[in-house]
Amino acid sequence: MGYNKGKNHGKMEQQGLLVQFSQEKITRTYHFQVKDQIGSYMNYPVTTMHKASGGSGGLRVNSHLLIPVPSPDPADDYTLLVGDFFNKGHKSLKKILDSGLNLGRCDGVHLNGKVAKGDGKDEPLFTMEAGKTYKYRICNVGLKTAINVRFENHQMKLVEMEGSHTMQNEYKSLDVHVGQCFAVPVKADQDPEYYYVVASTRFTRRQVTATGIIRYKNGKGPASSELPPPPVGWAWSLNQFRTFRWNLTARAAIPNPQGSYKYGAINITRTIKLANTAGEVDGKFRYALNGVLHDNEFKTPLKLAEYFNIAKKEFEDDTIPDNPPEKTETIQVKPIVPNITHRHFVEIIFENQETTIQSYHLSGYSFLAVAIETGTWSPEKRKNYNLLDAVSRHTIQVFPKSWAAILLTFDNCGM
Repeated sequence: MGYNKGKNHGKMEQQGLLVQFSQEKITRTYHFQVKDQIGSYMNYPVTTMHKASGGSGGLRVNSHLLIPVPSPDPADDYTLLVGDFFNKGHKSLKKILDSGLNLGRCDGVHLNGKVAKGDGKDEPLFTMEAGKTYKYRICNVGLKTAINVRFENHQMKLVEMEGSHTMQNEYKSLDVHVGQCFAVPVKADQDPEYYYVVASTRFTRRQVTATGIIRYKNGKGPASSELPPPPVGWAWSLNQFRTFRWNLTARAAIPNPQGSYKYGAINITRTIKLANTAGEVDGKFRYALNGVLHDNEFKTPLKLAEYFNIAKKEFEDDTIPDNPPEKTETIQVKPIVPNITHRHFVEIIFENQETTIQSYHLSGYSFLAVAIETGTWSPEKRKNYNLLDAVSRHTIQVFPKSWAAILLTFDNCGM
């Protein structure tokens, strides 16, 4: 995947972005406009378990030259893809799930597909020059594991996440959950040597750590063997989430479809509570929402059925309730296609009843991540929402035995 910058960037904004994928003799070209989706993103395969085989990449959408960005231009722009990996191939992993077992813990962690050996012979991932600042776009491209990222002896300043400029707080380390992307400038303000960038698993019984080398120009190695320690506990990560704030001065005010510039003043028209549960379906390990597993085995793909006005013949709408059932003894297999009214302001609650962390992504939309708390959700919890400057993003983590709340307007008709 590529991107344009400099003089040609305006042309990309007007004509869209061409992305070409090739596999053996099959080529697919996607032509789309990026419009106002400025920021750090990633691409990855979604068919069956292909994500376990890699194939992930970073995608940068730069601001138009005439639109100011609330941070100075870096000396260079680096993409850092971190994630868990399993030694078994994607077919073997699928067989494990189909046998009724979960995947268990990962076998390792990688940084841009590599793991430093620490023998002094590792090639640097990135090079910095003393006194200059470099932007790192960090994305978690793994399957299931939250990753903590930190730079040895260096601070990170968070400036953007998933397309939104943020208040520029500094961090010694960041928890990056599955599917999330952060942009952090790092200033090369240390002695010109070799340093480690460290990625560690979070919330796993056995911590797995990987390192990569960052080399200062004219610096000498090897890097120090004393790695910066990772944070401990769930509360640390939850408190870090609460420090994330949208930079409301970075762009001009844009009204919501209801005409309000303040999303906290908009009345919620519908609340949808989705609780995830794990269980077996025909002997296979699967997850469900409100007791229903989405059935995607159709002769006609759902969107095609909708396009040709034969949806009623192929599937039923609203097969899951807006609230989870009190007891979920068996998982039902149905298409999950809720009907939502155009431009209604919707509240969605993700409730994680399992003992492992979950990560939710809403395709094609950004939402306001207003709250994450432990326990179960109730309407009284709304008093704890951030109704002023919650970050607009497209992924959110849900800790075990916890819930997360998002607000958004469904303003794009269709499925």
